[in-house]
Amino acid sequence: MNEEQVADIWMTFKEYLDKKHIDNAAERFVDLMADYGVTDETFKDSFGHCTYLDAAIHYYLDIDADDEDDWED
Repeated sequence: MNEEQVADIWMTFKEYLDKKHIDNAAERFVDLMADYGVTDETFKDSFGHCTYLDAAIHYYLDIDADDEDDWED
């Protein structure tokens, strides 16, 4: 699975989620994608599509915004 697929799946279902639970849903989504073999690099490449997804990926990868500057392209 590539970064576009991760973002597309999330964006497809995000609009149907209750706003009160969207943070938890994003975290669970990232966990599920990781269970299905999505790599850390693919998650990093998925940044920028949705702030909720970005936050969940940050949490999963245990990084903060300052660490993003250190990533090599």
